[in-house]
Amino acid sequence: MKLTLLIFLISITSINAQSIDYNIKKGYVAEGYDVVEYFNNKAIEGDKNFTTTYDNVKYKFASQKNLDAFLKAPENYIPQYGGYCAYAVAVDSKKVGVDPETFEIRDGKLYLFYNSWGINTLKKWKKNNVKGLQKKADQNWEAIKN
Repeated sequence: MKLTLLIFLISITSINAQSIDYNIKKGYVAEGYDVVEYFNNKAIEGDKNFTTTYDNVKYKFASQKNLDAFLKAPENYIPQYGGYCAYAVAVDSKKVGVDPETFEIRDGKLYLFYNSWGINTLKKWKKNNVKGLQKKADQNWEAIKN
């Protein structure tokens, strides 16, 4: 009986090990950009010497100081919507890649955006009712996050 319970608990832990689908283009969240630096209003690529894994995905950091800050409270730095384009999640309910240099910190959270081929979704995000877009993106993300 104890062995059966242990196997059951291990299987549930394995199933829930990664609770959401993260955008890990280039093998890292935010394409390897330092998620802590975004909160200093900087988009800086991380260094392979400062990496960690959280929720079964990799993160890179520009310094040991930033890595330590992340390790103390990772939930404060994880990009919204798994690091996919916030605007696309809100408007199209789709997971779209991002330009890691196109971001916004709003309400203490990190939002990343697609910016290529003349389409900058951060500009579209800011032109609209951002609070409404956030609410819609939160709702849509619940349906598509896995």
